[in-house]
Amino acid sequence: MVRAASRGTGTGRIVKRILLTSCILTGLGLGGCAVGPDFKKPAAPAASRYGQAGQPDRTQAVTGKAEQAAAGLQGGAQALHPGQDIPAQWWTLFHSPALDQLVRKAIDNNPSLEAARDALAAAQENRLAQQSALYPSISGSFNPTRNKTSRTYSPVPNSNQWLYTVHTAQLNISYVPDLWGGVRRGVEAAKALRDAQRDQLRAVYLTLTSSVVQAAIDYATLKTQLETTQSLVALQRNLLESARKQEKAGEFSQNDVALQRTALAQNEATLAPLQKQLEQQKHLIASLVGDSPDAPQPEFSLNDLTLPADLPVSLPARLVEQRPDIRTAQANWHAACAQVGVAVANRLPNIQLGATPGFAAASIAQMAAPGYGQWEVMAMVTQPLFDGGLLRHQEHAARAAYDQAAADYRTTLITALQDVADSLTAIRTDATALADNAEAATAAGDSLRIALAQYRYGAISQVVMLTTQQAHLQTELALAQARADRLSDTVALFQSLGGGWWNSTESDAPHHPSWHPDKGLSVLLP
Repeated sequence: MVRAASRGTGTGRIVKRILLTSCILTGLGLGGCAVGPDFKKPAAPAASRYGQAGQPDRTQAVTGKAEQAAAGLQGGAQALHPGQDIPAQWWTLFHSPALDQLVRKAIDNNPSLEAARDALAAAQENRLAQQSALYPSISGSFNPTRNKTSRTYSPVPNSNQWLYTVHTAQLNISYVPDLWGGVRRGVEAAKALRDAQRDQLRAVYLTLTSSVVQAAIDYATLKTQLETTQSLVALQRNLLESARKQEKAGEFSQNDVALQRTALAQNEATLAPLQKQLEQQKHLIASLVGDSPDAPQPEFSLNDLTLPADLPVSLPARLVEQRPDIRTAQANWHAACAQVGVAVANRLPNIQLGATPGFAAASIAQMAAPGYGQWEVMAMVTQPLFDGGLLRHQEHAARAAYDQAAADYRTTLITALQDVADSLTAIRTDATALADNAEAATAAGDSLRIALAQYRYGAISQVVMLTTQQAHLQTELALAQARADRLSDTVALFQSLGGGWWNSTESDAPHHPSWHPDKGLSVLLP
């Protein structure tokens, strides 16, 4: 360590020189090289499709005998448009004002989204705090003391008094030049973690909007299934009453009546579970929008939701820029790369500079007079010699974490491509399934109407009638689920492609008072 001290004049000039030297060293440090690997953005996938070549770009529509019965259902064809962009408010494509209002309410009030924004703000402040290490640290102190010197010693103060007062004021200046770029690598890592947190916010936003839309679809599906079952139960009650009258007239046996009662009881037993699921789904919607379970929520039915006819499909090369989970994995990989540089720099020699300019006087008035200034300048070179392998193992751990982050990125990318491929497959196959279920429901409805007429005239047995009723119920429930599946597949596709957050604007920002302009949807922008 090199140290120089002085108690002469020119303290102000010394301070200016020290600050100038620190600024010069700071500039040299910022412009110098940094040890450790430089992060290189991974190449985008070279594939142009998500599935096998030859897959149709248009789904099957409900046609034939069931076409008229499917009017108003989700039975239209959907065209896939590779390379087309995704709107920010993709849920408006379902053309449901109630759904649009519900999603906006969730964006306004959901606490998970608020927590994600606060986490991003904390990450940004941590990045700025890390960056402060690039600059000198300056603190000031003022220390007035009252002292007494023993008569054994010579009088210490200039006034030759045993009792004296000293007012000491000084600056403490310290600076560690970033010779090897370790601090800059730390700032780089903090910035990457900030970016990862921003993409986490985007992921929460995407998950929230998708969950709200899916919850509304599930609610509409359960409601349709409940109404279908209630209609069949009402029909079976009428048939049971008719069977009892015919039993009294000697046309039906007790066994026929018992069969009808059994079928009625079985279908009535399914009403309570459906009602329970419907209520629980309403509670889920309330929690997503930040309400209590008893708060009123809008009603949804499958007939109120329009199936989007045109579906954008982003290319795999664009997917890596759109999916928040891929961007998060890449940012974490970047941060792990920078941490390797930090670990390497910690093992190299370092320089520490310091200075303590100030004044020492018997009174405050003397501090303005010449001759009472004092200063001390020091420099120290440090080099780790032995630490039990601590720094070496920390570097190895940083490199292992870097390799792990790279593997995590590849896993996330593969999973994302699989999600899109699965969604496209579901869209194509569930369109065919809906057409088949619509045809089956139409045939079952015709069969039930014929069976009812035959039953009243005694042309078919009780067993045949019950079988026809159950077949009709099953096909109607399957049709409702098939309609919901097509809507859900569309939601899954938009979610798997990233949800269009990059097209968000300030006009999309929620209107809740707690949203600060710096915390609005602008943080979702690229």
